[in-house]
Amino acid sequence: QVQLVESGGGLVQAGGSLSLSCAASGRTFSSYSMGWFRQAPGKEREFVAAINWSGARTYYAESVEGRFTISRDNAKNTVYLQMNSLKPEDTAVYYCAAHSTSIQLGSPQTYDYWGQGTQVTVSS
Repeated sequence: QVQLVESGGGLVQAGGSLSLSCAASGRTFSSYSMGWFRQAPGKEREFVAAINWSGARTYYAESVEGRFTISRDNAKNTVYLQMNSLKPEDTAVYYCAAHSTSIQLGSPQTYDYWGQGTQVTVSS
């Protein structure tokens, strides 16, 4: 069992930055791939970024490539999402999730555990 708690969301102006954190419970955090997803009102949950268990491999949605950076610290059981050059269309609830393998990391249906989400609002 893995419990995930996101933090770091808030309100920021377009062009600004935010850093999200996701703290995980449990001693098996380092065995999970981790992902960030987001969901805007009236839209489906969409993939943002993922990282494999060691941190050696990262994956990004095209819409955030070059602006967002995913990282992890297995000693702290935490995964991060650094978001730069934010745009109003980045406004959404951001969720972190844990995946027991490294297959289909872009599909939310394949993840095993989810956090409660944190709101990110980017004003124009």
